[in-house]
Amino acid sequence: MAQPETQQHPSGDNRFKLLDRAITKHHGSGDALIEVLHVAQGIFGFLETDLLVYIANALKLPLSRVYGVATFYHFFRLRPQGEHTFVLCTGTACYVKGATEIQKSVEQHCGCKFGETTADNKVSLISARCVGSCGLAPVAVLDGAVAGKLTAAHAVERISQWQEVAKEVAV
Repeated sequence: MAQPETQQHPSGDNRFKLLDRAITKHHGSGDALIEVLHVAQGIFGFLETDLLVYIANALKLPLSRVYGVATFYHFFRLRPQGEHTFVLCTGTACYVKGATEIQKSVEQHCGCKFGETTADNKVSLISARCVGSCGLAPVAVLDGAVAGKLTAAHAVERISQWQEVAKEVAV
């Protein structure tokens, strides 16, 4: 059986060759969409629109399906991720214990909303429905580490530390 023909990306970006290998590995099957999106995000860091179009064409799927899968799963990112991640739990326990106040303070301090990355690309603000640590509410996951019984002041202090380290490195 002949190998599926891989598309040549106009940019000549060699990362597309790696992506093409993953697509070929799965025989160009639309059933492998999630796996191909994982590979693409691993290679490119995030899934920008032209990359989603490329994947849709390569897997012979409608762009709406590819975009739908990429936006449905929390793991996939459509924008570049910051150097640090601040994931605030907005589940019921965290909401009742003050997650909204933390969210407002962090957004004001960072100058951006949750779902965005600061202008300096240092901190990505992400909200999650539940991180499974309700007994420690309110909870945030700071660069992969759970911070329980969080206050707005502590949240802003932690982000300030990340930003100070970035300023010290830049000097």
